[in-house]
Amino acid sequence: MQPVGGALCLGAARRHNIVATKRISDEPAFVLHRYDWSESSLILEIFTRHHGRIALVAKGAKRPTSSYRPVLLPLQMLQLSYGGDAEVRTLKTAEWVGGHVMPTGEALLSGYYLNELLLKLLARDDPHPVLFDVYAQTVRVLASEHGEVLQAALRTFELLLLREIGLLPQLDMQTLTLEALQSGQGYCLVPEGGLRLAHADDRSSLSAEHWCALQAALDDAAPFAATLRASAAVTAELKSQLRQLLHYHCGVASLRTRQLLV
Repeated sequence: MQPVGGALCLGAARRHNIVATKRISDEPAFVLHRYDWSESSLILEIFTRHHGRIALVAKGAKRPTSSYRPVLLPLQMLQLSYGGDAEVRTLKTAEWVGGHVMPTGEALLSGYYLNELLLKLLARDDPHPVLFDVYAQTVRVLASEHGEVLQAALRTFELLLLREIGLLPQLDMQTLTLEALQSGQGYCLVPEGGLRLAHADDRSSLSAEHWCALQAALDDAAPFAATLRASAAVTAELKSQLRQLLHYHCGVASLRTRQLLV
């Protein structure tokens, strides 16, 4: 007769295996990137709402008759089902949710820029449902707007991304001293020091009023819309401020998609 303790351990192991290999169904997701895996299959980097960034293998996705071919596109909301307990799970089904057309031109490259940020800054299997919703809102703007609105949407996504993953300091106070910002003064956002008073040799800065307006927008009940409005007034200045911070945390001198945009 098997010892009771052994039976309990065996039962726990079976339960763990069932949980580990359970199938995830109808998961909202976006394709961030895709790699060739074999002559007929793809490895996909996926951003899901409830399970974060994951890797999936789409078997047979490159075949001309595959139902995946018209579906596994970037910047399009999908519903996926997948399973497996390895680092790379197996895609079972994929359906296009719809809602907007594919961005083109500068907007398409901007979408690839969002994807590059997520690939570099998000850990695998770390859920960020709030950030997923922000990404979906940003992609909808990219599909329908151009010019200054597009730039404001990118700055809004950068701010909300940095805040969601804990890399954005409070914008209505100096980071090192915790002193309130002084009206009429300019302040800079620097990678290792947070928000500080601007120096004479700083190339750009934002006024205390603008930084405080951005913080109030981030704290709004509808942060995406509020930050979009607040960013619209300072898109050029904010771009240079956030670029340093993003490059620092991504560990690169320049992002590949930013080079393409230039």
